[in-house]
Amino acid sequence: MALNYIWIGFFLVGFVAALAQLVFFGDTEIFKRIIDGTFEAAKTGVMDIALPLAGVMTLWLGIMNIGEKAGAIGWLAKLISPFFSRIFPEVPKDHPATGHMVMNFSANLLGLDNAATPFGLKAMESLQTLNPNKDTATNAQIMFLVLHTSGLTLIPLAIMAQRAILGAADPSDIFIPCMVATYVATVAGIIAVSIRQRINLFDGVVLSWLGGMTAAIALMMWYFTSYLSKTEIETVSKVASNFILFSIIVVFITGAMRKGVNVYEAFIEGAKGGIQTSLTIIPYLVGMLVAISVIRNSGVLGFVVNGLAWIIGQLGLDTSFTPALPTALMKPLSGSGSRALMIDAMKTYGVDSFVGRLACIFQGSADTTFYIVALYFGSVGVRKTRYAISCGLIADLAGIVAAISVAYVFFG
Repeated sequence: MALNYIWIGFFLVGFVAALAQLVFFGDTEIFKRIIDGTFEAAKTGVMDIALPLAGVMTLWLGIMNIGEKAGAIGWLAKLISPFFSRIFPEVPKDHPATGHMVMNFSANLLGLDNAATPFGLKAMESLQTLNPNKDTATNAQIMFLVLHTSGLTLIPLAIMAQRAILGAADPSDIFIPCMVATYVATVAGIIAVSIRQRINLFDGVVLSWLGGMTAAIALMMWYFTSYLSKTEIETVSKVASNFILFSIIVVFITGAMRKGVNVYEAFIEGAKGGIQTSLTIIPYLVGMLVAISVIRNSGVLGFVVNGLAWIIGQLGLDTSFTPALPTALMKPLSGSGSRALMIDAMKTYGVDSFVGRLACIFQGSADTTFYIVALYFGSVGVRKTRYAISCGLIADLAGIVAAISVAYVFFG
């Protein structure tokens, strides 16, 4: 029901905002921009997302099927089952969903968006097999989705590349701030969902895993910043992430060969679901992208940013961060939209300005909550999202607050 009200609200609020601009500001082009935007969003959902995703899905669902027959997915499930059994208590021990979720989180950590999506959709499909009410999100599906929307990424390679293109003196200077902000968002998401699901976060296994992951991330950040130059960081991250991804393919194939599996037939068997999955999500994608387009083109985001700037100013606080807020507010709605706003902020205020850097940290602090909800739940026919969106937005808010705080520490 939450998604239903949000979707309706996007259109109604957009209409009221557009009508106000027509009546009070004489903007006769406002409704044309909104309608043109809806057509463009619908086209984007099908031509730029769903159809290209069909090819990627076909490839990686085939690879995933090889991995399952090789026993690799089951091995991953056993490896991490002590931790996942605590935060996903409804998922049976050694269930394939655990391995699929691990693959998704690993691809996200490495910044491999193209691989992360098929892994994530496969994970959601596996979790759906445990769902007694197919149109309602389970606790496990909500936890998985919120962790995914928090967008934990070790190396924001795409953001660093964009900064380099625009001539930043040090394109990777936002590396640590992004890492801190996205980690805060992830922890906030875990806490928010755990409170709703009454999960004991003080369990020894949970604390040791979270502590271990925190230490590993801190150690990697220390090594990168202490022993590698900025150029070397970008090179190592690019080589390592793609090397690991290709290694996964080779390991899956080798493992399947050792078990006597007909590898090519296993690939074809798994790949057949790629097209169907992409077709299934088209209505959900188009519906959400069109609603987001209405909010964006009606000027609602501009009103919100100006209102926040006024409130912050009235409180006597520094408002130098507010020009970067459009990127933060757009991020839960649209990844491409927030990327465009990030680039615009760097071009307008300077790639090495406080606003330009903060916009980059916002971009790297979380993922696109509404898009992911539409994509992942839509792929398995879940319509009742329960508290998934609210917890996802809590993680987003935590990431925004952390991004602002760390930006002042590093660049303020």
